[in-house]
Amino acid sequence: MELYKKGLKLVLYVPKTSTKPQHSSKSFQLRGKVFSGSGEGAKFIELSWVRKQIAEKLGFVPYPGTLNIKLTESIAKFKLLKKAKAIEILPVEGFYRGRCFNACFMNTLKCAIVIPEVENYPEDIIEVIAPIDLREKFKLKDGDIVDVQIMR
Repeated sequence: MELYKKGLKLVLYVPKTSTKPQHSSKSFQLRGKVFSGSGEGAKFIELSWVRKQIAEKLGFVPYPGTLNIKLTESIAKFKLLKKAKAIEILPVEGFYRGRCFNACFMNTLKCAIVIPEVENYPEDIIEVIAPIDLREKFKLKDGDIVDVQIMR
């Protein structure tokens, strides 16, 4: 694509690949309500070894925080997710492992779901990470309904 302005030729680079993942027949959607968390997800995402693994394994540097979503539909889909093949964030001593799944937020933005492998983690809660602040980008507030497409 080329643009012209005041006699100067500007070339606009348009990448061949999109940040939006391609949906497959094996993908499925989770829907839920946004809510404010305790801030523990942000602390975890800010750890250098976590950021490094996310960048290497998921292909983006995460915004330092998670978007918390309480599922509004059947927990059966969440149970499917727990059985699916995950991308693992391997812990250093003293931390728990995290399981990540490639996803697409609101059908427009590549992201990932993180499921911390801690005892008694609620089955109706997912945490979403992305390269940007999802609350700001999508003007989200607590109680808003969002969709996350899981890419398997």
